[in-house]
Amino acid sequence: MTTHLTSPVIDLLVQQQIQFEVIEIPLSDDQKPIRQLEELLSAQGLDPQSVVRSVVFKGENSGFCLLAVAGGGHADWALLRAHLGERKCRMAEYDEVPEATGYVVGAVPPIALPEGLTVLVDDSVANYETVVIGSGVLGYALALRTADLLQCLRDKARGHFVKA
Repeated sequence: MTTHLTSPVIDLLVQQQIQFEVIEIPLSDDQKPIRQLEELLSAQGLDPQSVVRSVVFKGENSGFCLLAVAGGGHADWALLRAHLGERKCRMAEYDEVPEATGYVVGAVPPIALPEGLTVLVDDSVANYETVVIGSGVLGYALALRTADLLQCLRDKARGHFVKA
């Protein structure tokens, strides 16, 4: 758990006394995370499907929302719209993500987010013993027990939000 990183995510995990492992994700020349993340995680004994992606979208009336999803599933827009009572939803633009979450694309966690941001947790997150989440710092991710992550997300809406 020793790390030189600081971010609101790490602060929250430390405060909650949750054990985590820092995973360094090499950046490409254009400062984007490498595309071989699956290989990197497999080499470290982690299931590549256990990455919890934080997908940010915007509802016509409800504003920004974050969907935490694992296993490579894709958001089911009809389910999301129905849950939010929206007629229309769209993916957040690249430059809207930091505005909505406080983090850059590629580092967005499903926890330690601004007050008022709606967070939905897909059932797929519970399919893994250990999950990998954004650290809040580009080039790093955090591995932690799923039970600990779900405890942090206990007051968020959970359900099935991805295509079968």
